[in-house]
Amino acid sequence: MRALILAPFAERWLARLLRLGDVTHEDWLQTGRIYDPEALGARLATSGTDVLVVEADFIFDELFEAAPGLRLVGVCRNALTTVDVESASEHGVLITHAPGRNTNAVAEMTLGLMLSLARQIPRAHALVGGGGWRDPVAGYRMLRGTEIAGATVGIVGFGQIGRAVAAKCLALGARVLAYDPAVRASRMRALGVEAAPLDEVARRSHWVSLHVPVNEGTAKLVDAGFIAAMQPDAYLVNTSGGAVVDTGALVEALAAGRIAGAALDVFEGHPLPLSSPLLSAPNVILTPHIAGATTETVERQSRMIAGEVERLLAGRPLRFAVNPDVDPARGR
Repeated sequence: MRALILAPFAERWLARLLRLGDVTHEDWLQTGRIYDPEALGARLATSGTDVLVVEADFIFDELFEAAPGLRLVGVCRNALTTVDVESASEHGVLITHAPGRNTNAVAEMTLGLMLSLARQIPRAHALVGGGGWRDPVAGYRMLRGTEIAGATVGIVGFGQIGRAVAAKCLALGARVLAYDPAVRASRMRALGVEAAPLDEVARRSHWVSLHVPVNEGTAKLVDAGFIAAMQPDAYLVNTSGGAVVDTGALVEALAAGRIAGAALDVFEGHPLPLSSPLLSAPNVILTPHIAGATTETVERQSRMIAGEVERLLAGRPLRFAVNPDVDPARGR
């Protein structure tokens, strides 16, 4: 085996793969490089690489055409929007990924953003850190918060992350509603969650947390009408995708005080442009797309992908392959 790993990868799993063959590790976060697919394919062909592991690179037809010896591509993420799976199958290349690698990380970040809004933690830090806390009781007057216990949390999208957020909110004593047309109401009830239509989630929730995939069907799912239906003391949290929210409508609602606040980790463009009205919107917390950025996420994706490489070399079926019927030895 000769492998090229262009993703963050935990040392112990890297060492495990090094015992199986020749492995080159170039973390794209350290190199700052995203390859052109054809150029990457040419590199793979020249070096004789048969296993490729990526996180951010685009794996398109040009790469497969340029690298006929490639057997496996491991994608260190759940979504496969950067991979042409059909072309991979046509070229006899297995594609595997790391579903659930950042589920807990995103769920914890969501809860952290909720608590930061509820208890005004950024404002409290600014008051003390900026030297403005001169009156010992100023915080009690200025920064009285609210509690998640007893509140209603509405979750839009009840996949792995949505379910994890629901479990954490239930543990804090919240009531949880969820909207997801792909999940049965009985499944939600079994987890202590009430199924509800989207408009009802907007009307009844003190907290709305978004956990849907980004696609044509979810574009501006949270639009002006949804936001207008929210309670004036409600908060919106988005760790899903920037395109899911109508930014203009959200900024307008925040400026008018029609909702209590919002916390966003994702935006329609990354990084957020300096011209964005979100930067001057009141009662908003903005973070730089870090919900999944934990040491544990890297550990999980490394373990999952390393396990897939080991299965490939042992001739065993892969656990997370999205085109498992492909024969990677075809045409070799």
